Amino acid sequence: MTKETDVRTLRIIAQDPSVKHLSGENAGRILTAHVQIPAEDLRPGPWGYRVQVIDFDASSQTAFKSYRSLSATAGDRYRNSSDSLILKDPRFHCQNVYALVMHTLARFERALGRRLRWGFGSHHLIVLPHAFRGANAYYSPRDHALLFGYFTGATGEQIYTCLSHDVIVHETTHALLHGLRERFNYPSSPDQAAFHEGFADVVALLSVFSLPAVAAAILNHASPISNQDAENDTGLIQERAVSVKALRSSGLLGLASELGGELAAVRGNALRRSVELRPSPTYYTDSPEFRQPHRRGEIFVAAVMNTFLEIWAGRIETLREVRSGFVSREHVIEEGAEIAEILLTAIIRAIDYTPQTHIQFGDFLSAVLTSDREARPRDEKYQLREHLHRTFVSYGIHPASKSENGEWEPAPSELSYRNVHLDSMRSAPDEVFRFIWQNAGALNVNGEAYSRVLSVRPTRRISQDGFALEETVAEHHQTIILKARELKRLGIEKPTGMPSNFEVRLRGGATLIFDEFGRLKYHIHNDVGDATRQSRRLQDLWNLGMFNSQARDFSRMHRSRFSMFGQDGRGEEW
Repeated sequence: MTKETDVRTLRIIAQDPSVKHLSGENAGRILTAHVQIPAEDLRPGPWGYRVQVIDFDASSQTAFKSYRSLSATAGDRYRNSSDSLILKDPRFHCQNVYALVMHTLARFERALGRRLRWGFGSHHLIVLPHAFRGANAYYSPRDHALLFGYFTGATGEQIYTCLSHDVIVHETTHALLHGLRERFNYPSSPDQAAFHEGFADVVALLSVFSLPAVAAAILNHASPISNQDAENDTGLIQERAVSVKALRSSGLLGLASELGGELAAVRGNALRRSVELRPSPTYYTDSPEFRQPHRRGEIFVAAVMNTFLEIWAGRIETLREVRSGFVSREHVIEEGAEIAEILLTAIIRAIDYTPQTHIQFGDFLSAVLTSDREARPRDEKYQLREHLHRTFVSYGIHPASKSENGEWEPAPSELSYRNVHLDSMRSAPDEVFRFIWQNAGALNVNGEAYSRVLSVRPTRRISQDGFALEETVAEHHQTIILKARELKRLGIEKPTGMPSNFEVRLRGGATLIFDEFGRLKYHIHNDVGDATRQSRRLQDLWNLGMFNSQARDFSRMHRSRFSMFGQDGRGEEW
């Protein structure tokens, strides 16, 4: 159980400064919230054990006055500060980014049951809240940093991307996913190129909506209290105001209309388009427009966020109280925040159950269905897995697994554990590699590929019955380098137009999930010699012009819609 002294509570801006209270004593004030983060002694910055905030503006060569040092038990100096202060005080901006980055890190670590590392190898992620003048924000692996820009809005006011909850969480998620699945950053299928963006969008949105204050704001936009006809009973809300249609239009699209418009250059229009994307299998399977990575990511966001809306709206029937056609506003708010929290945890936890390279949306669907059932066998209240499965299929995304329920099939039963040591299996890549080596046939390991165990990560989560769920997650990677003319030897088709002497690198491998006794539960693999997948992948990459040295560089290859490199905001999107 977490002790009170183990956490610190800091004030943040709940969405962005344009979202304000519509009623009550705080009407007209910026919607803020308080989040819990791990307590630690902070050096000036704030600078803690995982995050260092440096308030330096490269555009003006200005260093701002540092956020003061704080003990682990110190209070929040901005707890009751006015809107004008938190908007203009750069030290609050530093607190806002620090708190949200640490809150996101803690959320991932809680879902995955272990400490996480950043993808660039250092202990500290550097965060610059006023890095440059420009309508941009991005994650730079090369600089080990998140960089947030600022710009002048249409009214002449300064717009700070470091005050937008979803922008901060989106970029932090890129840094965390880079550490969890480094191979997702390499050129592969349109799905893998889209996944980084779609996953970061989903984590950002659900992080926002898991705050009760934001769930309340969604309802207030959908059905303002002053316009209710519940005979002055402001504790009730019309049931029709929380239908999927009402929540979609009033909750997600109506939120942050003022600043959201200013930040269109940073956020892009993908979040808005994703919610408007009604279910249809043609986007995913037939539309050339949705082969483009950013557009393809919108399909993923639409499937997850419409699952959230359908579950939330579906709970309304069970919450009817007092009068026909009305439900308790307080209970609807609680349900919305709880559903967002549970869905977000499931989405994060699923990363451990994905292949370690060449991910496709169907792989993720099987991953989330399997990992959620492992940790949460009982799903009667929200029927999360049923909703996810149905909604993904409605967008043309089917589970990669061929099992009836879409979950990953169990690992082969005929495996040798001879001379394998349990203690070492939980931490030593060499021990896991020995297990793979002596079971190469059963695990379909390609004998001519270069093999390497990238990571071995013990996890410990609390399952639904209150007991610890202990697993070990290992990544096994394989590589083959050959000439294009040699592809036919593996049954792989050479891309049309590729020269016969062109050098090709094939990647593949597996994620291995071991139980607490060191027995293999799941072998989630995209084999290096999978002829169908590799043929399709190579043709896609050749068509996109991704076979060059520039495309292999992560800092150039992976540019989110927030990530047009350069301090002046100019650059190219990938």
